[in-house]
Amino acid sequence: MLSESKALRTLPRDKAFYFFTSIGNYTGESVSSLKEFARKILDMDVKSLEFHLYRGDFERWIADALEDNDLARKIKQLKASKPLGIDLRDRLYLIVTKHYDNLRQPRPAQPISPTRPKTTTITFAKPRASQETVKPKAKEE
Repeated sequence: MLSESKALRTLPRDKAFYFFTSIGNYTGESVSSLKEFARKILDMDVKSLEFHLYRGDFERWIADALEDNDLARKIKQLKASKPLGIDLRDRLYLIVTKHYDNLRQPRPAQPISPTRPKTTTITFAKPRASQETVKPKAKEE
């Protein structure tokens, strides 16, 4: 299973992702973390997003550098649906940000062994009879 701390860490510059629009055409942009990657998606030229998606660069960087095979699989599934342009940007952004947010959510502690919930019994007491009976007064004539 994925270690959340690895997927959320900031990588050294030599492990960063560098954006190109084609082979040899560097955009001047790079990211060193999943958080930066999510933010950068909205700013990047869609030609760069298309170039990297269809070469498998995103899924490879996410699996190898960030060690997040679950997100890499989601990116591969996105590629299979062949989105282009703004559709690609929107869908990629949604996938990455949702995944990032899920990783940041604290997970509830898992019990070591499954336990059954404790049952609670509630007992209601019978109402007591009144000690004194109030008799209605007779009407005076």
